[in-house]
This record gives sequence, structure tokens and C-alpha cells, in this order.
Amino acid sequence: MDHEHDHHLGLAADLSRLLRRRRMLGLIAGAGLIPLVGCSTDGSSSTAGAASASGTASTTGAASGSQTTASGTTASGGSCDEIPEETAGPYPGDGSNGPNVLTESGIVRSDIRSSFGSASGVAQGVPLTIKLTVQDAAKGCAALPGAAVYLWHCDRNGSYSLYSQDVRNENYLRGVQEADGAGSVTFISIFPAAYSGRWPHVHFEVYPSLAAATTEGNKIATSQLALPEDVCDAVYATDGYASSVRNLGRTTLESDNVFRDGHTSQLAAVTGSVSAGYVATLAVPV
Repeated sequence: MDHEHDHHLGLAADLSRLLRRRRMLGLIAGAGLIPLVGCSTDGSSSTAGAASASGTASTTGAASGSQTTASGTTASGGSCDEIPEETAGPYPGDGSNGPNVLTESGIVRSDIRSSFGSASGVAQGVPLTIKLTVQDAAKGCAALPGAAVYLWHCDRNGSYSLYSQDVRNENYLRGVQEADGAGSVTFISIFPAAYSGRWPHVHFEVYPSLAAATTEGNKIATSQLALPEDVCDAVYATDGYASSVRNLGRTTLESDNVFRDGHTSQLAAVTGSVSAGYVATLAVPV
């Protein structure tokens, strides 16, 4: 199969292949041959842990031995607080400020470590899996299946693909996933750097559907995920993150220009270790 040719067909081709695949899986499941599971277009299973009943997750940063606490939001009825709206920043890649990677075939994927299409770079760093649960704030934080999340962040040098001079021809650390029946999306990535002036973070936009995730004008929420300090300290002590040690020491969550007005609902719960990799989870009510 000519995969290189397929990358130039655009998101419409991705959606068409996804729908054909789901219809086939549905027929097989109906025959009782295999269970139907939520899958990404790259064959990865897309799952995430549900928010806790109390809305608070308490986890341990294994590498440092300290405890990290992050809040989620759940409710049995009525409404709940939406995730704070934040800037998409200067490097969104959604067409609002320069290139629009959302229209490119290959953007719908779970593993975002490598570039796709004509680009071939692979982002290096400590493994980080990011699990978001998209929720309907108007319905008591009920799961919002079928929503789509576009997620992106910098590499371990603090560079953003498509924009930064050293990686302008790459498109790694960017991807779109459709929420499964539990409202969950999963991205396999690397731990981002702390660059000058910002606390370590991950950007994301939420769209009402996968079909709508082609232009930033269709998004229903834009926010950022913050990473806990003890985990950052452990990661930045490893090779390749030397500049992050200095940059992290110059800012705090309270002084960061995005998180200083409150970060409780944006601070991810993180488990794992440097050797095994980390998993960050966050509830995203919209």
C-alpha cells in the first residue's frame, strides 16, 4: 500500500477509512466473534481512567517518592464547573495562526511521538501517556462520547513543531483523538520541557465531533494541562532536559501567566517513574 500517497488525501480520507473500519468491526462483533473496543486510527486502544467519585485523585510520583494530588470534577446531576478557558498560545497549528495540521491525513492518531506525511522526525524524551476524560458540564459531568480532542505540546528542547526553527519541517507532538463511550482519549507522547516564562504544560482543544475537528472555528473549548512539580523535578534530572532545570527554577504555578489565576482543575494526576514512564490523567468538563 502506498502510505505516502495516503498522507496527502486529507482528514476526509482518514474519516472515511475510520467509518469503514468501524462498520466492519460492528459486523464482526454482531456475529459474536470479537468484542468491539474503542480504537484509534493507528490501531492503538484508546482508553482512560474514569474520574473518581469524590473528584479528587491522589497519586505518587514514583521517581521522587513524593505525593501528587490533582483535582477532577464529577457530579451526579445538575451542572459542574467547566475547565477554564485558556489561550491556545502562539503555536496551535489549527489554522488560527499559520499552518493547519488538522486538515492533514495522519493527524487522527494516539501515538504522537513521530511526525507523519513527508516528515520523519521522532520526539525523544521520558515517556508520557496523557489520558483525558471529556465531560458534559451541563449534565453533571456525564461522559461526552464522540467529542474530539486536538492535543499538542513542545518537545524536550522547548520547541514546537511547525513553528520553531529547528523543527519547522516536523509535525510531531500533535494529534487528534475521538472520545470513546466513556468520554476518554489517550495520547502516547513524551514529557515536555519547561521553557523560559512558562510552567510545564500541554495544550488541547475540544471539538463537538471528529468531523468538526478540521478548523479552530469549530472548537468548543481551549485549555491547558499543568504537570506537577515533583514529577517535573524527577524528569528534568535526566539527560536531555538540562535547560528545563533552569527554567523551572525561575517560575511557579502561582506566577505562570496562564495558571496564576487558579490551576486546581488543570493540574493532572500523574503516576509512574522515569524508567517506566508516566501517566497523566485529567477530567475535562466542557
